[in-house]
Amino acid sequence: MPSPGKRIARRLLPHSLYRRYRRRKVAALIAQYPARVVSHDYAGRRLQIELADPLAEGWYDRDWSEPTAISFLRGRGVLTEGATVLDVGAHQAVIALMLAGVVGPDGHVVAVEAEPHNARIAERNRELNGAENLTVIHAAGGAAAGVLSFAEGLNGQIDESTSSGNVEVQAVTVDELVARFGPPSLVMIDVEGYEGEVLRGAGSVLGDGSTAFLVEVHEEIADFGSSADEILALFADYERFVAVEDDDPLRALEDERPAGRFFLVALPRPVGAPGP
Repeated sequence: MPSPGKRIARRLLPHSLYRRYRRRKVAALIAQYPARVVSHDYAGRRLQIELADPLAEGWYDRDWSEPTAISFLRGRGVLTEGATVLDVGAHQAVIALMLAGVVGPDGHVVAVEAEPHNARIAERNRELNGAENLTVIHAAGGAAAGVLSFAEGLNGQIDESTSSGNVEVQAVTVDELVARFGPPSLVMIDVEGYEGEVLRGAGSVLGDGSTAFLVEVHEEIADFGSSADEILALFADYERFVAVEDDDPLRALEDERPAGRFFLVALPRPVGAPGP
């Protein structure tokens, strides 16, 4: 939730001026932050992570147990050695590095991140850990190739309402990534409400019977003309599991979806298995 100061700035400033104000503030936060490299245990793997902003410090300057969804997907045979994973909205690639350890040297993780600062740190984290099976791409997941307007922030987002005060980021589709890197076992999507558009660009693997999905469904999805119910409908023929918090156990989706933001895991049903 925005702080009182942010809410006041949004009310008082025109949209484009607010974006410029936010960009300057974010740049100042990054410039003033005492960047350093830390080492922690992330899901049983010792990693070196560069902390280059206060948000990253809050998230990553500690040991991590294995995220519930990763444990679940390993248990269901989705995340195995040799698997390919597409991570769209990868932030600074810490989760991607965990996944790179799971899929091993014969597997491949592709981390796509739109925010320029986060993409730079993601590549730095890849280098720090010598992760040859991780590829970092500075781009925004989208429905089609082209250029998207992106509102910078420590955890920024696509902004279709204006380009003034934003940066332009190249768009990439899941279908393009599949053509380049091969069919994935898992597509992960965490794009602050833009998930409907990313899934529009994933026709080559939606319903292919072999690709699983992990989607963080945000309340902001309505800002981009989609809805949580539309996302769920795309996976009507899948086994669907949901959780509200990232450390909650995943439960089978039955009659009602969670209100607000939630995590969705969609697993292809075995051939010949009955539908819902």
